[in-house]
Order: sequence, then C-alpha cells, then structure tokens
Amino acid sequence: MISVCIATYNGEPFIAAQLESIVAQLSPEDEIIISDDGSTDRTLEVVQALDFPCVRILHHEGEHGYVSNFENALRAARGDVIFLSDQDDLWKPGKVERCCEALKEVDLVVSDACLTDADGKEIAPSFFALRKPKQGLAGNLVKFGYLGCCMAFRRHVLTKALPFPPNRKFCTHDNWLMLVAEAFFKTRVLNEPLVAYRRHTENASLGSENAHRSALHRISYRLYLLSHLLRRCGR
Repeated sequence: MISVCIATYNGEPFIAAQLESIVAQLSPEDEIIISDDGSTDRTLEVVQALDFPCVRILHHEGEHGYVSNFENALRAARGDVIFLSDQDDLWKPGKVERCCEALKEVDLVVSDACLTDADGKEIAPSFFALRKPKQGLAGNLVKFGYLGCCMAFRRHVLTKALPFPPNRKFCTHDNWLMLVAEAFFKTRVLNEPLVAYRRHTENASLGSENAHRSALHRISYRLYLLSHLLRRCGR
C-alpha cells in the first residue's frame, strides 16, 4: 500500500491538477492523505468536488506551519511506502513506478525535478543542476539540497523519524527525513526529473536555505539536527 502525504494551505489554484497527476498512478488500495492547515480559500471544496475515493482529509489543529502540517499527515499514513507531495506541483508519468522499483533495494529515494513557472511553463530542466546537492550524511549537513516533494521512503524510515524535533525554527521535514535516512538506512538519488516543481510567489519553501540567514543560525540549525540524530541511535 502506498500513502501520499500532502500538506495544504490555500492551494486552490493548483491542487486539482496535482491530485489528478497523482491519482492516475495509484491503485485502488492506495491512499492520499491531505492535512489542511486552515485554508481560507476553496482548497477543500476543490478536493471534495473531485470525489477521489482514495483521498482522506485531515484538519490540522496543532501548531501551524507546513512542517507540523506534514508531520500530521505522516502520522496518519497507513502505507508501507510513503510519498511526500506539495500541493502545487505535478507528478510526471512513471514517478510512482520508478520510485517503487528503487525502494525494493533502498529505504529512501529522492529524484530530480524540473522547474516551472506558475503557469506550468518549464523554466529549468533540472533542480539538481541549479542546486548542486551533496550526497551522504556529511554532504547533507554541509548543504541541504533535496526537495521533500521528490522523496519516497519505506515505513521504517518514518518510524525512526517520528516525532520530528520540536523546534520548527531549526527543523524542516524534508531535511530531517533525509538526514535520518542517510544516518540509519540506504538511500538512492535518481537523476531523473520525476516532478514538475512549480515556482510562484506563494511557495512555502523554495527548496534552499534563505540567503538572509546568519552564519550563526546555519550552524545552530545543523547542531540541533545532529543532536537529535544522535538521540535516535539505538532507538
């Protein structure tokens, strides 16, 4: 069983196209979990109008923000394989098949993505080419370079990662999941753009650290995550 976890907040313009691109790749026993963080637009009305039987809607009532919202969705996942998805991208055909094939041999897989503008027009063929991510635990601590919307992983990775470290200032869901997988499991990077990553003014995350953050913040961020990784040893 596959669980696709989506954190939504005011995603009305794009959520229908995203869900359609996902549902086309799932089987009847799979599920899509949507955790909504109090949208004030028609996001949930659009989702309900699609009437996809595999969709479960959760109303997130905890700490607001996309990291806590993703954690809420992940806690409800029932699948053996979990995919993360943003509300405003598009999954390319074959994404699920390609990732599930890789997950027969590894525990977490992350793919490349092409970048599009708000209208879906491609503006860059490869996120990796722009971001130049570093592989391995040390590489990811030096430079966080992978997108959560391009990740899929097996349940034992999620079991190890939950609960997320509580300080959201120093922990994003995708960086934490990648570090847990690199520290304790096997990972694989797919140099194929399996997601069309939409860039627009309302993105919750731009897939990289904010340039205005101080060196002290960046160091504290890494030390915080590393300390929580060490606490997971032997758990």
